[in-house]
Amino acid sequence: MQTDTQYFTRAVLELGSLRQVVTTQPIYNAKGIKIIEQGVAVHPGLYERLMEHRLAQPLEDSVASLPTVNGHALRRGIEAVAAQTPFFDRMLASREVREVLLDAVERIQLPDPIAFQLTMAHEIRPALYEHLLTTTLVATWLALVSGLPRLQLRVAAATGLLHDLGMLHLDPQLLEHTSEIDPLQQRQLASHPLVSAALVERHKEYPREVAQAIVEHHEFLDGSGYPRHLSGAQISACGRIMALTELVAGAFAPGREIPESRLSILLRMNTHRYDPAFIDRITALLRPQDESVTALTLEPLEDPVGCLLEIDKVLTAWPEERIAASSLPDERKKFLLPLASQATQLSRTLARVGAAPGQLAQLGKDTLDPHLQTELSLLASEAAWQLRALARQVQRHWRSELDPAIESTLQGWLSQVDAAVSRTRREYSSDDA
Repeated sequence: MQTDTQYFTRAVLELGSLRQVVTTQPIYNAKGIKIIEQGVAVHPGLYERLMEHRLAQPLEDSVASLPTVNGHALRRGIEAVAAQTPFFDRMLASREVREVLLDAVERIQLPDPIAFQLTMAHEIRPALYEHLLTTTLVATWLALVSGLPRLQLRVAAATGLLHDLGMLHLDPQLLEHTSEIDPLQQRQLASHPLVSAALVERHKEYPREVAQAIVEHHEFLDGSGYPRHLSGAQISACGRIMALTELVAGAFAPGREIPESRLSILLRMNTHRYDPAFIDRITALLRPQDESVTALTLEPLEDPVGCLLEIDKVLTAWPEERIAASSLPDERKKFLLPLASQATQLSRTLARVGAAPGQLAQLGKDTLDPHLQTELSLLASEAAWQLRALARQVQRHWRSELDPAIESTLQGWLSQVDAAVSRTRREYSSDDA
């Protein structure tokens, strides 16, 4: 898959400004003309020369920086991740599990271009590198304790480590979670599983199942994921592991408060998206009751019950009958009508976790203790995120100019979504779920 080389080239040169990066072979352009000799130190001044040409080989094949990330460094990194987070430390509580898991990680094949890119992440994108270590730990642990065959253990370990390698080749702003991204960046973000898979497919050291699981790491059982909208049995075992692994890693991302409580809510709210057997493994390890809510820097929602009631009202207002009766082309209806089942699924999920209107009516705003108010706030935040994701699907598949009558209906429903989501956005956000 072709990507805009400017971002990766800048990243390589950024690394070259921090530590020595040298060319390991001459660099040729696509016409066979040598543009940089072997043994040349790479520095920011080479950017224009590199960007003037389409290279005969990917840049990562022709550069190196020592020392580089290796299996021993990965092992130490995984041990550090576990040591600083009790939840991850529990994954390594069994000596047998610990040794098998760390041995599997240490044995991940690292061809020179892959090792170089991991070294880049370690040096100039430390948050990405930390994320890759976390996902390596979680994915390998899930495969191990689930009794998957040895090959699947290898696949899970390599996929956990390499699934986001493509982010080094995309706009680095996509790694920031502090600002909105524009449509072009959104498309880049949606492409990163394919970019990462293409980077890995070049190296025969990895089983083909690794690239497959990388492509699938944002696919959900209900078909609402990306980039291929796979569902159910279409998703491999390691793909299902990686989808859940991303959820777990997001809950424990730096700055996240009460991560075990947050993850407990996310798992209960997303049983339709993730493999229940893997969910059970993670749930059994959680200790949300050990987390204190008294020292939160973010206040819980003032009225989480009201937020949840409003979200349920918007879900039940989805205009399925008006869409069916509209003059929209069948091609558009084919995308819009099934969204009714997603709205119904979210309503049922809220009922299953005790947040249906009838259940909420039994709670009084003044009687909520801190733990319950925090839990309901997290529920409302996740429900709002799923509602917003539903609205985005509507916006992608709706062409308003095709039917002015339905335009007003859909725009009205989207306005209701905006109002409901805005009530939760100030205090909490679950964009990484």
